[in-house]
Amino acid sequence: MKKLFCVFLAALLLAGCAPAAEAPVETTAAAVSTKAPDITVYDLAGNAVRLSDFAGKPVILNFWASWCGPCKREMPDFQAAYETYGSDIHFVIVNLTDGTQETVESASGFITASGYTFPVYYDLDMDGAYSYGVNAIPMTLFLDAERNPVAYANTMLTADTLQKGIDMLLN
Repeated sequence: MKKLFCVFLAALLLAGCAPAAEAPVETTAAAVSTKAPDITVYDLAGNAVRLSDFAGKPVILNFWASWCGPCKREMPDFQAAYETYGSDIHFVIVNLTDGTQETVESASGFITASGYTFPVYYDLDMDGAYSYGVNAIPMTLFLDAERNPVAYANTMLTADTLQKGIDMLLN
C-alpha cells in the first residue's frame, strides 16, 4: 500500500510543479481553527525531529524534491532568507524522500553541491506528505511561534513572495 501511495504521490508531484506565486495566501483564524500537524521528519544523521521541537519561533515549512525544477529555482531565495532571518525564524526544509524517485543521498548530494546551509530534513515515512496533503511541490507554509498557520503557497516562491510571507510572520 505504501509503495502504491508513493507511486501515486510521485505522479501527482510531477504533475504539480507550478509557476511562481505572486503572494502567499494569508490564512485567518476563521479559516484555520487548529494548529499545524506535528509531523516527524529526520535529519541527515537519521535522528527523528518533530515540528513541535521548533516551538517558540515562527517556522517556514517547505516541501521539495531535488528532481523538481521549481523547487530548485526557489532554493537560492530560501538560502538568502535563511542567512538574513535564520536567528528569528526556524527554516524547516523538508525533502519528500520516497526512497525510489528521491533518496536521502540524491537530496543531500544536491544540497551539498549547491552549497546550501539551511537545515534540511527528510520525510522518510511520508508523515509530512500525508499530514499536509502535499499533492504538488514546492509547497510552503508559514507558521507562527505556536504552530498556527499564517499563510501558505502551493507553488514556487519568488524572493518577493517569500519576503511577503516572512513579513506576515514577523509583523
